[in-house]
Amino acid sequence: MSETAPAPAGLEWHRVHPVTPVVRGWTVIAVLLVVVGQQTLNGLPEGENLLEGDRWWQVLLGILAVGLVGLGFSWLAWRMTSYAVDEDSVHLRTGVLFRQQRRARLDRLQAVDIVQPLVARFFGLAELKLEVAGGGDSGVKLGFLKEADANRLRGELLARAAGLRVGPSAPAGPSAPAGPSAPAGPDAGVPAPATPGAAEPGTAPPEAPEQPVTAVQPGRLIASLLRSGATVGLAIGLLGITGVVIGTREIGILFSMLPAVLGFGGYLFQRFTGEFGFRSAISPDGIRLRHGLLETRSQTIPPGRVQAVRLRQGPFWRGPDWWRVDVNVAGYGPAADSTGSNSVLLPVGTRDEALAALWLVLPDLGTPAPRALLDEGLSGLDAGENFVVAPRRARLLDLVSWRRNGFSVTDRALVLRGGRVFRELVVVPHERTQSLGIEQGPLQRRLDVATFAVHSTPGPVAPKVRHLDAHDAARLLDTQAVRAREARAHQGPELWMRRDEVPLDDARPEEATA
Repeated sequence: MSETAPAPAGLEWHRVHPVTPVVRGWTVIAVLLVVVGQQTLNGLPEGENLLEGDRWWQVLLGILAVGLVGLGFSWLAWRMTSYAVDEDSVHLRTGVLFRQQRRARLDRLQAVDIVQPLVARFFGLAELKLEVAGGGDSGVKLGFLKEADANRLRGELLARAAGLRVGPSAPAGPSAPAGPSAPAGPDAGVPAPATPGAAEPGTAPPEAPEQPVTAVQPGRLIASLLRSGATVGLAIGLLGITGVVIGTREIGILFSMLPAVLGFGGYLFQRFTGEFGFRSAISPDGIRLRHGLLETRSQTIPPGRVQAVRLRQGPFWRGPDWWRVDVNVAGYGPAADSTGSNSVLLPVGTRDEALAALWLVLPDLGTPAPRALLDEGLSGLDAGENFVVAPRRARLLDLVSWRRNGFSVTDRALVLRGGRVFRELVVVPHERTQSLGIEQGPLQRRLDVATFAVHSTPGPVAPKVRHLDAHDAARLLDTQAVRAREARAHQGPELWMRRDEVPLDDARPEEATA
C-alpha cells in the first residue's frame, strides 16, 4: 500500500510540469460558475435573479478574486510537490502547510493510469496515477507531466514492477531541490552506473507490444445508453411531468423537477463521455484500456491484479444479447468515479466479446468445456449440467430469481450466477478470494437456506449467491477455503516477468469491434 515512511537518502527529486498550477487552478472558477448558475436557476421561480441589475459585475469580480487566490495556492502546491523513483518504490512529497511524504511500493502495484483532463490536453500534459493495494486513497498521483514523459515513466515503472532491471532514465520533469534526504557532494548529479542487462542510462525500456482485443463504436455505445434503465426512467419522468403540467397548467412544476432531470441527464452524459472510444488490448505488462471523450484515460492493469469479474445484462439488452463487464481491482475504490468507468473491462458488447474480455483476466477457466459452462451461467435456469442451484422452497423469498441463483466450481475459479431481470455472472479466481461468509436471516433459517458471499476488494462486483440450501452453502464455504489456500500457495510471484515467458501470440483472442 501507499506508505508515509521517510525516503532513503540519495534520491533524485523532480518537479512536475510548471503549467500544473494553471491546469489545477481553473477548477475553482468552474465550481464558482456552477454555483452561480445553480443559484440563478433556483431563484427564477420566485422571480429572483442573482445577476439582475448591477450585481453581475460584483459577482464577476468575486469570481475573479477567488480564482486568483486558487491559482496562487496551486502555484504554492506546485512549488512544494516533487517525486522520485528508485528500484522498488515511487516517492512523492506534497503539502503547503502540512508536509506529507508518500511511498508506493512497485511490488504492490495494481494499476497504472494516464489521465488527461480537457484543459491538460490543450497543453499536452497528462497525470500519472499509480493504484496500489490498500483501498481508494492508497495511490500516488504524479501530475502533471508532458504526455511523452508520462508514457515513458509508466513503461519504466511497469518494467520495474515486473522484475525487469531498468537503468537510470532521464528525468520526466525539472529537478527539485535535494532537501535533507539527498545530500550534495562531489558525486551529486552523476548518474549511477547501469545495472548489467538493464537499459542504458538516459533511456527508457521499450514499450511492450500489444494485441488489440475489442473496440466499442460510438453508435453501439449510444444505443446501449438509450436502452439503459436510466434512459427509460428519464423518459417516464418527463412524460409524467408533462402530464402534470398539462393537467394543472402550473409551469412552475417544471422548475421544481429540473434537478432530477439534470441528475439523470448528467449520469448518462458522464457514461457517454467516460466510455467513449473504449478500446482494450493485451500485452506482457497487463491489460490495457483506453477510453474517454473530454477526459481521456489510458489504464494498464498488470497480470493477476483483477480480483473479480462480473458480466451483467439488463432487460433492454436482451434482444441484441449485449453484456457489460466490470471488474474489482485492488486500489480502485468504490468512489473512484461516479459512473464506475475506471472498473469497466467492456462497457457494452456481444456475448462473444464479453467472453473475450473475461479471457483477458482468466485465459484458462479450468474446465474442459468452458463455453458450455459460461453459456449456462449467462442465460440458463435451474441446475443444468454445471450449476448447483437454490432449492424450490427459496421461491418464497425470491419469487423472480430463485431459479437463476446458483454456483459452479472449476479448477481455477468460483462461478456465481444470479438475477433474472438483471442477469449477472460473477467469476472469482480461487487465489483472489479474500474471505468467505454465510449470511442467514430469520426467514432463511426457517426455510433452511442461506446466502453465500465472497468478500472481495472494494469495487462494483459483490460476489454473492442468495438462498442456497444451508448444507450446500456450508459445504461450499469449507471446500472453497481449501481451494483458495492451495491456489494462493501455487500462484506466481508478484514480479510477473520473472516467470517463464509465454509468447504474446499464443492463444490470444482475435480483435473484436463492438
